[in-house]
Amino acid sequence: MICAVYKSRLKADSYLFVEKRNEFERVPEQLMQMFGAPELVMIVPLDKRQHLGIADINKVKVELKEKGYYLQLPPPPINLLEEYKKEIGYSRD
Repeated sequence: MICAVYKSRLKADSYLFVEKRNEFERVPEQLMQMFGAPELVMIVPLDKRQHLGIADINKVKVELKEKGYYLQLPPPPINLLEEYKKEIGYSRD
């Protein structure tokens, strides 16, 4: 299985995986509007890879087959203050 990976010009660190280069027919119109004009990053042979950066390669394959696309969003930012509070056992209760 080969897929094309595009990055968003509007949403930082957001990537759209589609089954074939320049084929966005199965991607919802609203998603394409929010994503903006896609910029090709690479063509990836998924069968020859074991991982894809932060994306779960098995989930990518399943969603490509079922929906025709996979949207990778950046992880939420880590709240360092909250992490520190957990670490020291701080509680407002």
